[in-house]
Amino acid sequence: MPDLTLLHTAEVHVETFCALAPGADLDQQVRADWLERAQGGIDAGLRAEIAAAVAAADGPVLCTCTTLGPAAEDAGAIRIDWPMMQEAARTGGPVLMAYCLESTAGPSEALLRRAFGACEPELTCLELGRHWPLFEAGDSARFAAAIAADVAEALAAMDFACVVLAQASMAGAAELLREQSRVPVLASPEIAVRALLAEHKAGA
Repeated sequence: MPDLTLLHTAEVHVETFCALAPGADLDQQVRADWLERAQGGIDAGLRAEIAAAVAAADGPVLCTCTTLGPAAEDAGAIRIDWPMMQEAARTGGPVLMAYCLESTAGPSEALLRRAFGACEPELTCLELGRHWPLFEAGDSARFAAAIAADVAEALAAMDFACVVLAQASMAGAAELLREQSRVPVLASPEIAVRALLAEHKAGA
């Protein structure tokens, strides 16, 4: 049984998670078509495919796509951004949440508010969709640099308790931002893998 099954919508995430969990037995499945289909909303057919993939897995399943997160969670998977949102809530806010895809904005904000519970978070959303073509073109370095530059500008303008990089694809900007600011920058891949592998080890 693998330590963790991962459902991705981009091939680039495979290398990322191999680096984050060296030695772990990971079953990584890439379905780029799911994200394309989800841009107009998740229909019954796509929801059924996600549920089938989750049901077929041995052990815990982590969905690394924020857009698909709610449907994957309904099917029994773990959303990659849930441990990150819990960590953001522990800061108490205010929170700066950066995202690229409009399909991510709603699910991410709803999950962050769930993590805060009865407390209403002070939340500022930063839309960075203009940089998404860099990711789609495979230019990860320029994509990370562009995200980091815009987030750094927002941090210079206002005080925040933490930054949430809403999409796993944005994680490359985290290290760049940490070099420039003392504000905690939260990236979902590293936080989720750390939390889930610790849970897996404890339950072994």
